Amino acid sequence: MVVSTRTGRSTTRSLIIAFIVLVVIVALGLAYASPYLALNRLKRAADARDAQTVDQYVDFPALRESLKQQVGALLTRRVTAHSEGNPLAAIGAMIGVALIGPLVDAYATPDGVAALLNGMPPRGNPGERPPVPSNPQTPSNPQAAPVPGAANNGSADPAASPAASQTTPAQPPDTTAGYRGLNQFAVTYQHGAGNARYSAIFQREGLFSWKLAAVDLNE
Repeated sequence: MVVSTRTGRSTTRSLIIAFIVLVVIVALGLAYASPYLALNRLKRAADARDAQTVDQYVDFPALRESLKQQVGALLTRRVTAHSEGNPLAAIGAMIGVALIGPLVDAYATPDGVAALLNGMPPRGNPGERPPVPSNPQTPSNPQAAPVPGAANNGSADPAASPAASQTTPAQPPDTTAGYRGLNQFAVTYQHGAGNARYSAIFQREGLFSWKLAAVDLNE
């Protein structure tokens, strides 16, 4: 009887240990997959202009600050590259700085998030707005409806309309995704070999939660 009792306790202990190990493995698997799940849910919500769900997966204050810094750096590089022998470069720089605020306001929205996750980052052009989807779905929030705009093929025409936007790419970009550290996950987009790349960066919030918090415009 004593032997039977000890055997029963040993079996119970083994089952408990096996259950704990299983729970740990499942938790680690979910933790690893969590940014991929967040990316998928955010893209679906952004494409549908579901503002409420988008808000759950985007840190808009952080994204706005990142867009401001990245677009500013983009314009600075562009002006520097074309400043030699160009007396209008200083004027172009001032115009570019004035455009940052409206551009950030336009991209820190469900429309802008959808553009970022579909291979259409901001280019720093006058009057630039996120592109209108070719087959827009009915938005769940009327305030999240797409901003009307006319395509300008990414041209930097200073006389462009305030509603001007880039066109939808003919083909989806090459996309890669992966961790950049324990608490950072990046999705990188590139339209063909040799073309400029950019990344949408997610930051961890807790063990399983992630939010889009930054962009990296690697022009």
